[in-house]
Amino acid sequence: MTDLLQAHGAARAIAASVLGRDPGPMATAQSSSHHVYVGDEIVVKIIEADGHTRLDRETALAPHLPSGLTARLLDAGLHRLGTRHVRYACYARVPGAVLGMGLPGVDAATARSSAEEAVRQLDRLHAWLPGSDSERVLSEPLDHGGFTTRTALFAELERIAALDRHGTVPRPLLAGLAAIARRAPTGGARAVVPVHADCHWGNWLVRGAGVAVLVDFEWARFGEPADDWFFLIRFSGPHLDAVLDVVASATGAVPEDLRAECEVREAAHLASDLRIALGQPDTRRRLSTERLRALDDLVTGRTWHASRPS
Repeated sequence: MTDLLQAHGAARAIAASVLGRDPGPMATAQSSSHHVYVGDEIVVKIIEADGHTRLDRETALAPHLPSGLTARLLDAGLHRLGTRHVRYACYARVPGAVLGMGLPGVDAATARSSAEEAVRQLDRLHAWLPGSDSERVLSEPLDHGGFTTRTALFAELERIAALDRHGTVPRPLLAGLAAIARRAPTGGARAVVPVHADCHWGNWLVRGAGVAVLVDFEWARFGEPADDWFFLIRFSGPHLDAVLDVVASATGAVPEDLRAECEVREAAHLASDLRIALGQPDTRRRLSTERLRALDDLVTGRTWHASRPS
Protein backbone atom coordinates (compact mmCIF):
# COMPACT_ATOMS: atom_id res chain seq x y z
CA MET A 1 0.00 0.00 0.00
CA THR A 2 2.25 2.73 -1.30
CA ASP A 3 -0.48 5.39 -1.52
CA LEU A 4 -0.15 7.36 1.73
CA LEU A 5 -3.59 8.93 1.27
CA GLN A 6 -5.13 5.48 1.09
CA ALA A 7 -3.20 4.42 4.18
CA HIS A 8 -4.38 7.45 6.13
CA GLY A 9 -7.98 6.86 5.06
CA ALA A 10 -7.76 3.22 6.07
CA ALA A 11 -6.35 4.15 9.48
CA ARG A 12 -9.17 6.63 10.12
CA ALA A 13 -11.80 4.07 9.10
CA ILE A 14 -10.27 1.43 11.36
CA ALA A 15 -10.01 3.86 14.28
CA ALA A 16 -13.63 4.98 13.84
CA SER A 17 -14.78 1.36 13.85
CA VAL A 18 -12.83 0.52 17.01
CA LEU A 19 -13.82 3.69 18.92
CA GLY A 20 -17.38 3.80 17.62
CA ARG A 21 -16.98 7.44 16.60
CA ASP A 22 -14.81 9.82 14.62
CA PRO A 23 -11.23 9.55 15.91
CA GLY A 24 -10.42 13.20 15.25
CA PRO A 25 -7.14 14.31 13.69
CA MET A 26 -4.57 11.54 13.18
CA ALA A 27 -0.93 12.41 12.62
CA THR A 28 1.59 10.28 10.74
CA ALA A 29 4.31 8.76 12.91
CA GLN A 30 7.71 7.70 11.62
CA SER A 31 8.10 3.96 11.02
CA SER A 32 10.36 1.93 8.75
CA SER A 33 8.07 -1.09 8.54
CA HIS A 34 4.46 0.11 8.87
CA HIS A 35 2.15 3.02 8.25
CA VAL A 36 1.49 4.40 11.74
CA TYR A 37 -1.13 7.02 12.63
CA VAL A 38 -1.62 8.62 16.03
CA GLY A 39 -4.81 10.20 17.34
CA ASP A 40 -5.71 11.63 20.73
CA GLU A 41 -6.89 8.25 22.01
CA ILE A 42 -5.69 5.64 19.55
CA VAL A 43 -2.67 4.49 17.54
CA VAL A 44 -3.20 2.51 14.34
CA LYS A 45 -0.49 0.44 12.63
CA ILE A 46 -1.22 -0.98 9.18
CA ILE A 47 0.68 -2.96 6.58
CA GLU A 48 -0.17 -4.77 3.35
CA ALA A 49 -1.82 -8.09 4.18
CA ASP A 50 0.82 -9.91 2.13
CA GLY A 51 3.69 -8.05 3.82
CA HIS A 52 5.77 -9.42 6.67
CA THR A 53 3.86 -11.13 9.50
CA ARG A 54 5.70 -9.55 12.44
CA LEU A 55 2.62 -7.47 13.30
CA ASP A 56 0.76 -10.73 13.96
CA ARG A 57 3.60 -11.70 16.31
CA GLU A 58 3.25 -8.43 18.19
CA THR A 59 -0.52 -8.59 18.56
CA ALA A 60 -0.39 -12.21 19.70
CA LEU A 61 1.97 -11.24 22.53
CA ALA A 62 0.52 -7.85 23.53
CA PRO A 63 -2.41 -9.06 25.71
CA HIS A 64 -0.12 -11.36 27.72
CA LEU A 65 2.87 -9.13 28.44
CA PRO A 66 3.46 -7.90 32.02
CA SER A 67 0.92 -5.27 32.99
CA GLY A 68 1.94 -1.73 32.15
CA LEU A 69 4.91 -2.74 30.04
CA THR A 70 3.35 -1.77 26.71
CA ALA A 71 0.31 0.01 25.29
CA ARG A 72 -3.05 -1.75 25.60
CA LEU A 73 -4.14 -3.59 22.45
CA LEU A 74 -7.67 -2.54 21.41
CA ASP A 75 -8.15 -4.56 18.23
CA ALA A 76 -6.28 -6.30 15.41
CA GLY A 77 -7.21 -8.01 12.18
CA LEU A 78 -7.76 -7.43 8.46
CA HIS A 79 -9.40 -4.41 6.84
CA ARG A 80 -10.69 -4.36 3.28
CA LEU A 81 -9.25 -1.57 1.17
CA GLY A 82 -10.70 -1.59 -2.34
CA THR A 83 -9.83 -4.93 -3.88
CA ARG A 84 -7.23 -5.89 -1.27
CA HIS A 85 -6.77 -6.16 2.47
CA VAL A 86 -4.43 -4.57 4.97
CA ARG A 87 -3.40 -6.00 8.31
CA TYR A 88 -3.84 -3.66 11.28
CA ALA A 89 -3.37 -3.28 15.01
CA CYS A 90 -4.96 -0.60 17.21
CA TYR A 91 -3.50 0.45 20.55
CA ALA A 92 -4.69 2.83 23.23
CA ARG A 93 -2.71 6.05 23.02
CA VAL A 94 -0.27 6.34 25.92
CA PRO A 95 0.54 9.96 26.86
CA GLY A 96 4.21 10.64 26.50
CA ALA A 97 6.98 11.51 24.08
CA VAL A 98 9.65 9.51 22.26
CA LEU A 99 13.18 10.41 23.36
CA GLY A 100 14.50 9.24 19.99
CA MET A 101 17.48 7.34 18.64
CA GLY A 102 20.68 8.75 20.07
CA LEU A 103 18.82 10.67 22.79
CA PRO A 104 19.03 14.01 20.93
CA GLY A 105 18.90 17.04 23.23
CA VAL A 106 18.72 14.88 26.36
CA ASP A 107 20.86 15.94 29.30
CA ALA A 108 23.02 13.56 31.32
CA ALA A 109 20.69 13.37 34.33
CA THR A 110 17.66 12.56 32.16
CA ALA A 111 19.63 9.95 30.24
CA ARG A 112 20.61 8.18 33.45
CA SER A 113 17.15 8.32 35.04
CA SER A 114 15.48 7.13 31.83
CA ALA A 115 17.99 4.29 31.54
CA GLU A 116 17.39 3.24 35.13
CA GLU A 117 13.65 3.03 34.54
CA ALA A 118 14.13 1.26 31.20
CA VAL A 119 16.31 -1.36 32.89
CA ARG A 120 13.59 -1.95 35.49
CA GLN A 121 11.02 -2.42 32.73
CA LEU A 122 13.26 -4.78 30.80
CA ASP A 123 13.96 -6.76 33.97
CA ARG A 124 10.19 -7.29 34.22
CA LEU A 125 10.13 -8.56 30.65
CA HIS A 126 13.10 -10.88 31.21
CA ALA A 127 11.46 -12.29 34.37
CA TRP A 128 8.11 -12.87 32.64
CA LEU A 129 6.99 -16.50 32.46
CA PRO A 130 4.91 -16.70 29.26
CA GLY A 131 2.00 -19.09 28.89
CA SER A 132 1.97 -21.79 26.25
CA ASP A 133 0.61 -19.60 23.45
CA SER A 134 3.11 -16.80 24.08
CA GLU A 135 5.90 -19.33 24.48
CA ARG A 136 5.08 -20.74 21.06
CA VAL A 137 5.22 -17.27 19.47
CA LEU A 138 8.51 -16.39 21.16
CA SER A 139 10.00 -19.71 20.02
CA GLU A 140 9.05 -19.33 16.35
CA PRO A 141 12.05 -19.09 14.01
CA LEU A 142 12.90 -15.46 13.26
CA ASP A 143 15.76 -14.09 11.17
CA HIS A 144 16.46 -11.40 13.75
CA GLY A 145 19.97 -10.63 12.55
CA GLY A 146 21.45 -10.82 16.03
CA PHE A 147 24.28 -12.95 17.37
CA THR A 148 23.61 -16.68 17.56
CA THR A 149 26.96 -18.48 17.19
CA ARG A 150 30.51 -17.69 16.15
CA THR A 151 30.10 -20.10 13.22
CA ALA A 152 26.96 -18.32 12.00
CA LEU A 153 28.71 -14.93 12.19
CA PHE A 154 31.65 -16.17 10.14
CA ALA A 155 29.21 -17.65 7.60
CA GLU A 156 27.55 -14.24 7.32
CA LEU A 157 30.92 -12.63 6.61
CA GLU A 158 31.57 -15.19 3.87
CA ARG A 159 28.23 -14.34 2.27
CA ILE A 160 29.10 -10.63 2.34
CA ALA A 161 32.43 -11.31 0.62
CA ALA A 162 30.70 -13.40 -2.06
CA LEU A 163 28.03 -10.74 -2.73
CA ASP A 164 30.39 -7.77 -2.65
CA ARG A 165 31.76 -8.03 -6.19
CA HIS A 166 32.41 -4.29 -6.42
CA GLY A 167 34.31 -3.87 -3.15
CA THR A 168 31.60 -1.83 -1.43
CA VAL A 169 32.78 -3.01 1.99
CA PRO A 170 36.40 -1.95 2.59
CA ARG A 171 38.45 -5.04 3.33
CA PRO A 172 39.98 -3.59 6.54
CA LEU A 173 36.44 -3.20 7.92
CA LEU A 174 35.56 -6.76 6.94
CA ALA A 175 38.76 -7.90 8.63
CA GLY A 176 37.71 -5.95 11.71
CA LEU A 177 34.39 -7.80 11.76
CA ALA A 178 36.26 -11.10 11.50
CA ALA A 179 38.44 -10.11 14.46
CA ILE A 180 35.32 -9.44 16.54
CA ALA A 181 33.88 -12.78 15.42
CA ARG A 182 37.01 -14.56 16.62
CA ARG A 183 36.44 -13.06 20.09
CA ALA A 184 32.81 -14.23 20.17
CA PRO A 185 31.77 -16.87 22.72
CA THR A 186 32.38 -20.38 21.46
CA GLY A 187 29.11 -21.63 22.93
CA GLY A 188 26.97 -19.05 21.17
CA ALA A 189 23.95 -17.20 22.54
CA ARG A 190 21.26 -18.88 24.60
CA ALA A 191 17.48 -18.56 24.27
CA VAL A 192 16.61 -18.33 27.96
CA VAL A 193 14.36 -15.28 28.57
CA PRO A 194 11.83 -13.21 26.60
CA VAL A 195 13.57 -10.23 24.98
CA HIS A 196 12.22 -7.28 23.02
CA ALA A 197 15.22 -7.33 20.65
CA ASP A 198 14.64 -3.80 19.30
CA CYS A 199 14.44 -1.63 22.44
CA HIS A 200 16.34 1.40 21.15
CA TRP A 201 15.19 4.81 22.38
CA GLY A 202 12.83 5.27 19.46
CA ASN A 203 10.61 2.54 20.96
CA TRP A 204 10.24 4.01 24.46
CA LEU A 205 7.63 6.56 25.48
CA VAL A 206 8.50 8.78 28.42
CA ARG A 207 6.24 10.93 30.55
CA GLY A 208 7.55 13.44 33.06
CA ALA A 209 10.66 12.08 34.73
CA GLY A 210 9.99 8.40 34.00
CA VAL A 211 9.69 5.88 31.18
CA ALA A 212 6.05 5.14 30.37
CA VAL A 213 5.95 2.12 28.05
CA LEU A 214 7.93 0.08 25.54
CA VAL A 215 6.30 -0.39 22.12
CA ASP A 216 6.83 -2.40 18.91
CA PHE A 217 7.22 -6.00 20.06
CA GLU A 218 7.34 -7.40 16.52
CA TRP A 219 10.91 -8.71 16.99
CA ALA A 220 10.27 -10.21 20.46
CA ARG A 221 11.71 -13.70 20.96
CA PHE A 222 13.61 -15.84 23.41
CA GLY A 223 17.19 -14.71 23.88
CA GLU A 224 19.66 -13.36 26.42
CA PRO A 225 19.27 -10.13 28.43
CA ALA A 226 22.32 -8.78 26.58
CA ASP A 227 20.26 -8.79 23.38
CA ASP A 228 18.24 -5.96 24.93
CA TRP A 229 21.08 -4.23 26.79
CA PHE A 230 22.84 -3.79 23.45
CA PHE A 231 20.00 -1.76 21.93
CA LEU A 232 19.48 0.32 25.06
CA ILE A 233 23.16 1.22 25.31
CA ARG A 234 24.19 1.52 21.66
CA PHE A 235 21.54 4.04 20.69
CA SER A 236 22.17 6.37 23.63
CA GLY A 237 24.31 8.71 21.53
CA PRO A 238 26.72 10.74 23.70
CA HIS A 239 25.38 8.98 26.81
CA LEU A 240 26.59 5.50 25.77
CA ASP A 241 29.09 5.17 28.62
CA ALA A 242 26.63 6.47 31.21
CA VAL A 243 23.86 4.10 30.11
CA LEU A 244 26.32 1.19 30.03
CA ASP A 245 27.28 2.09 33.60
CA VAL A 246 23.58 2.10 34.60
CA VAL A 247 23.04 -1.35 33.07
CA ALA A 248 26.21 -2.80 34.62
CA SER A 249 25.34 -1.42 38.06
CA ALA A 250 21.75 -2.67 37.91
CA THR A 251 22.58 -6.15 36.64
CA GLY A 252 25.88 -6.78 38.39
CA ALA A 253 27.64 -7.23 35.06
CA VAL A 254 31.35 -6.56 34.71
CA PRO A 255 31.50 -3.49 32.43
CA GLU A 256 34.18 -4.93 30.14
CA ASP A 257 32.19 -8.17 29.76
CA LEU A 258 29.10 -6.14 28.91
CA ARG A 259 31.07 -4.16 26.32
CA ALA A 260 32.25 -7.42 24.72
CA GLU A 261 28.69 -8.80 24.60
CA CYS A 262 27.45 -5.61 22.97
CA GLU A 263 30.32 -5.51 20.47
CA VAL A 264 29.64 -8.99 19.09
CA ARG A 265 25.92 -8.23 18.86
CA GLU A 266 26.53 -5.06 16.90
CA ALA A 267 28.88 -6.95 14.60
CA ALA A 268 26.19 -9.55 13.93
CA HIS A 269 23.48 -6.98 13.25
CA LEU A 270 25.69 -4.96 10.91
CA ALA A 271 26.83 -8.07 9.04
CA SER A 272 23.22 -9.17 8.55
CA ASP A 273 22.14 -5.71 7.36
CA LEU A 274 25.08 -5.45 4.95
CA ARG A 275 24.36 -8.88 3.49
CA ILE A 276 20.73 -7.87 2.91
CA ALA A 277 21.72 -4.51 1.42
CA LEU A 278 24.25 -6.06 -0.96
CA GLY A 279 21.62 -8.51 -2.17
CA GLN A 280 18.95 -5.88 -2.90
CA PRO A 281 19.96 -3.41 -5.65
CA ASP A 282 17.04 -1.07 -4.91
CA THR A 283 18.21 -0.41 -1.34
CA ARG A 284 21.90 -1.22 -1.73
CA ARG A 285 23.32 2.31 -1.87
CA ARG A 286 21.30 3.83 0.97
CA LEU A 287 21.56 0.90 3.37
CA SER A 288 25.19 0.21 2.56
CA THR A 289 26.16 3.83 3.25
CA GLU A 290 24.37 3.87 6.60
CA ARG A 291 25.73 0.52 7.71
CA LEU A 292 29.26 1.21 6.49
CA ARG A 293 29.35 4.36 8.58
CA ALA A 294 28.28 2.35 11.64
CA LEU A 295 30.80 -0.37 10.76
CA ASP A 296 33.60 2.18 10.59
CA ASP A 297 32.57 3.46 14.04
CA LEU A 298 32.60 -0.11 15.36
CA VAL A 299 35.95 -1.17 13.90
CA THR A 300 37.96 2.03 13.54
CA GLY A 301 36.27 4.14 16.21
CA ARG A 302 36.24 1.16 18.61
CA THR A 303 32.74 1.97 19.87
CA TRP A 304 32.78 -0.60 22.67
CA HIS A 305 36.29 0.07 24.00
CA ALA A 306 36.50 2.28 27.06
CA SER A 307 39.65 3.95 25.73
CA ARG A 308 38.15 4.69 22.29
CA PRO A 309 38.95 8.05 20.67
CA SER A 310 36.72 10.97 21.71
